[in-house]
Amino acid sequence: MLTRLKFFQKAHYWRLKYIPHNKFVIILSLAVGLMGGLAAIILKNTVFYTHELLTHGFAAKKFNLLYLAYPFIGMLLTVIYVKLFVRDNIGHGISRILYSISKNNSILRSHNTYSSMIGSTLTVGFGGSVGLEAPIALTGAAIGSNLGRILRLDYKTVTLLVACGASAAIAGIFKAPIAGVIFSLEVLMIDLTMSSLVPLLVSAVTGATLASILMGKNVIFAFTVSNPFELGNIPFYVLLGVICGFISLYFTRANFYMEGLFQKINNTTLRLVIGGTIVSVLIFLFPSLFGEGYRELTAILNGNGDSLFQNSLFYSVSNNYILFLFFLLLILFSKVIAMTATNAGGGVGGIFAPSLFMGGITGFFVARSVNFFEPSRLPEKNFALAGMAGIMAGVMHAPLTAIFLIAEITGGYSFFIPLIITSTVSYLTIMNFEPHSLYTKRLAQQGELITHHKDKAVLTRLSINDLIEKNFKTISPEASLGDLVKVVTESKRNVFPVIKPDRTFLGVVFINDIRNIIFKPELYETTFVHQLMFMPDACVEIDETMEDVAQKFQTSSNYNLPVLDKGKYVGFVSKANVFAAYRKIVKEFSQD
Repeated sequence: MLTRLKFFQKAHYWRLKYIPHNKFVIILSLAVGLMGGLAAIILKNTVFYTHELLTHGFAAKKFNLLYLAYPFIGMLLTVIYVKLFVRDNIGHGISRILYSISKNNSILRSHNTYSSMIGSTLTVGFGGSVGLEAPIALTGAAIGSNLGRILRLDYKTVTLLVACGASAAIAGIFKAPIAGVIFSLEVLMIDLTMSSLVPLLVSAVTGATLASILMGKNVIFAFTVSNPFELGNIPFYVLLGVICGFISLYFTRANFYMEGLFQKINNTTLRLVIGGTIVSVLIFLFPSLFGEGYRELTAILNGNGDSLFQNSLFYSVSNNYILFLFFLLLILFSKVIAMTATNAGGGVGGIFAPSLFMGGITGFFVARSVNFFEPSRLPEKNFALAGMAGIMAGVMHAPLTAIFLIAEITGGYSFFIPLIITSTVSYLTIMNFEPHSLYTKRLAQQGELITHHKDKAVLTRLSINDLIEKNFKTISPEASLGDLVKVVTESKRNVFPVIKPDRTFLGVVFINDIRNIIFKPELYETTFVHQLMFMPDACVEIDETMEDVAQKFQTSSNYNLPVLDKGKYVGFVSKANVFAAYRKIVKEFSQD
């Protein structure tokens, strides 16, 4: 063990001597990109072949009772795996990344490098109505976090490697490097500097390139925009954006409402039974809810929207225009219920794929509804694409990620204007009702959303223990003015804490308050400290956050605040020291 430690120490010193830090970060981003991209490929292929194995030979025109069993089995296996092997909560992957950056020094547990992959394979492979993107982003982020921790890198570099891993995973699973980078900037809120942008690009391009080499061109969708954008359709894209905004609002609030109901159920088995039953019944009624839904999206984009009703009890309604639209709405609104029941019941998955699925259905529904009155008025494929961007922008509060993702995975850069219109309108619509995305709302409710507030992020990096000043001369409340004068002559400070022998804090004496009597010897023996002291309007407990301390400085007029430990005097914290430490960290974060 000692020999191994010496080897790592020598390697560390050699690296510091011969490899500049910025170049070393580029090398690490390349390594994280390779591992994150490979993890995305493994997960995607494992789930795909599991899905194909389970549904092989299902007749398109007949329903199949196995749809009742598969999702429940998958969730059961996931719960068993998590309870017996992981023994930790691995759901809500993106929220976990945000929490690690905000409150846990960007540290993710080592099991996160594989546990969410296994859990999501069991859940989604057996038909759970969730996505793989959040679990794989958590996997990539955990790879970056643990690599940084092993190399004992600073918080800023580890955070960057976390973002590199997430970017590589997203880029690898979609073959969309630009979207992977923007995801880290827009969702994870990584600062946009050259020192962060270049490593993110290296990781994302590496992950996407590896996916292209090992999986070919058809990673998710095989579709190229063929219908040209028409200016006359702009009002309909605006309408679609508004509709997407409200659907996103339904998505967010229904998800939180159902999760709240499931959280009231303390029994894990009962949650599994209820969640698994809901998912299984919905998938039995609407088989298009089975799994991520990318196969159905591909069918819509290729003009085969009727395939949404394959293996369904309602297959015959696909020939009836009105009933077809009605059941599209049922599928749309059932997806959120199936998704939430999957996660809350014990499954592992994300909201990325469900938001794309619902967006595709929304755009397809709007276009086909308009075309009922004016046949061939709107290109249904184009509106499905715009709807995908619209719902993603609304649910994730990430319009840029949505725009570039859809553009990259479809080769639709000529379709930028509709994507921008729909995504922006959707985002503006939901922002009137929900200031936080589905990812950040959980943290915001707990007061732990730091990444989206840079002041809070910097203050979180400060520790009150490092800023306490203890060179203040203390005095007893029973001491005379003469005793106080002696203490003043020995002190370089103008504040004197008054404490009992057991260090209980009673108040302070300010030199300015006694300046008019300090040179009156006749008062030295008749005037006592307890007559001169007062309790400050604000005190700081040693376990308070620096955000609380900053707030107290802002609301009080004091430049020094006493620090207490359950009423016992510890020292003082000064506004000047807090500000200096704050500026130092800001400078470290902003250096290129």
